[in-house]
Amino acid sequence: MSKPEAPPRGPPFAPQTATLGGLPTVSVDVPITAVFLCFYLAGAIVNFALLKFNLKRDHRFLISWALGGFCMSRVLTCIMRIAWATNPTSVSVALAAQIFTNAGVIMVYVVNMLLAQRILRARQPAVGWTRIFHWTCVALYTGIGLAIALVISMIVLSAYTLDRSTLQAARDIELVAVTYITVFAFLAPAILVLSLLMSASLDATHFGKRSMQHKAIVLGVSTSLQLVIACFRVSTTWQSPRPKTEPAWYDSREAFYCFGFVLEILIVLLLTVARIDLTFHVPDGSSKRRSYMEEKESLSRTSSGVDGDNGEGVGKETC
Repeated sequence: MSKPEAPPRGPPFAPQTATLGGLPTVSVDVPITAVFLCFYLAGAIVNFALLKFNLKRDHRFLISWALGGFCMSRVLTCIMRIAWATNPTSVSVALAAQIFTNAGVIMVYVVNMLLAQRILRARQPAVGWTRIFHWTCVALYTGIGLAIALVISMIVLSAYTLDRSTLQAARDIELVAVTYITVFAFLAPAILVLSLLMSASLDATHFGKRSMQHKAIVLGVSTSLQLVIACFRVSTTWQSPRPKTEPAWYDSREAFYCFGFVLEILIVLLLTVARIDLTFHVPDGSSKRRSYMEEKESLSRTSSGVDGDNGEGVGKETC
């Protein structure tokens, strides 16, 4: 007579289904993850150094801080994955690694969205500076924060219960949140394409260095890589969970690294090498003036009647 299966130890309980990347091992995952850790650490150092250098010359570009913060979050992700590989029986470490893996990439989506907004506002000021567009973006950013909070909450909840109805509810909520995150990831390329399809308005402005074509190419490549990441994540999340003993190809470590860390590193490398701190920089106070023209130029045009209505300010542009 076979022995009855022992109940899982916990909480937190180890997942009973296959997870993205599988169970990391010391011989394979530690050296690979260590290499990515070095890349992310280098990205953080470079972007924080650029931020500090620019601030010293009164050139504020806080998106460099966002990129550096993303790289640091991925450094923590790599550390937790290495810790998981060296302690594979620790459910708490595995849970922490899973949380960091899911939370980090959102910052990349937000950065690309901010850059797309700038191109729209420069080419189509009458559209990009409207109250409707402003508050729509605020609502979208609020939604992305709530979505990632829900994903993390459902991951934690799933690790602390064995009730099937609760687990199903948690999965349903996670599916909705991940789908919203994917929709958000499509917004930046959509705004970029619409901005380029529409002819530049007569009151279009220039911002930063390099041409608008250069900016569009950089953002186009970055958002294309972003869409690959987002589509991979949402498509695999919507697949029916598989047993740990029968993982699908998309649960493999090869898919985990190629559709995650590799593409993210390429995005960070592209945006850093392209010096977006120069090409996408806008003058301080742009949101208040609702224009990317320098303040002196804006006042000159206003006094000459060229730009008669700047509208009420909505805040200070600091990025």
